[in-house]
Amino acid sequence: MLDTKIALVQMESKLGGVKENLEKINGYVNQAAGEKADIICFPEMCITGYGRDIAKKIAVNLEAGDVSRPLMEMSAQNNIVIVVGLAECNDDGKPFITQLVVQPKGVVEKYRKTHLGNSEKPYYSPGSDFKVFDHTKVKFGIQICWDMHFPEMTAILSLRGAELVLAPHASPVVVGDRRGIWLKYLAARAYDNAVFVAACNLVGEDGGGGNFCGGALVLDPKGNVLAEDFNGKESMLLVDLRSDKINKIRGQQSSTMANSFYLKSRRPELYTELIKEMNQSN
Repeated sequence: MLDTKIALVQMESKLGGVKENLEKINGYVNQAAGEKADIICFPEMCITGYGRDIAKKIAVNLEAGDVSRPLMEMSAQNNIVIVVGLAECNDDGKPFITQLVVQPKGVVEKYRKTHLGNSEKPYYSPGSDFKVFDHTKVKFGIQICWDMHFPEMTAILSLRGAELVLAPHASPVVVGDRRGIWLKYLAARAYDNAVFVAACNLVGEDGGGGNFCGGALVLDPKGNVLAEDFNGKESMLLVDLRSDKINKIRGQQSSTMANSFYLKSRRPELYTELIKEMNQSN
């Protein structure tokens, strides 16, 4: 990994207002590029707004290019990787909750949320692939909101080379103190897997009478807070990720106790019971 600057946005998204949301996203992209950020990450479904019972109505057909084309232009003009969420049309049924990864050279990749909350399952389809994306400075994975509650996923991303996990959210106020909740498990994901974890959340009204609580948080590979913003308003958080933080852990042939890469010491042959239990429970 090389030193990397990231930008995290907590923003209010208009439900179904793709054009307006893209205009706001463009403003943040320009701002982040002016600060020499390498990657900018936006919250879950911020392009379409987050909605469940109207999922099919707000879902975007990416093949049409109405969304992907302006994002590619933003990325190319500003030389920045854009990681941004939407509801994606699914010809075979319910839409996907998708996070796009838009590269300056015109490549658009995507990760589809693999773990759906119980309230999402009636309206959305789950993805089935864990992906690690390449950047010239850092390898990163994406876990969308509910995904972060599954430590197996973070471990797989780390084993595949991810040094940074981006965690876009759409978490409502009703769930409780976002900072306190995140620090319970995001710090564990970072520490156990020796990855940077960077989370951001929607903020403001959700279009259905509720509110999102916002928040942006970055943790280092030891689970320490690098930067945070829980002001409850739209904002962008800029953070420099120092490569030596992770290279000391990942690069050592014989890790010291102070810089242990725990995944190197795993014993998969002892974990078969977990797999059996998972298969039985499904």
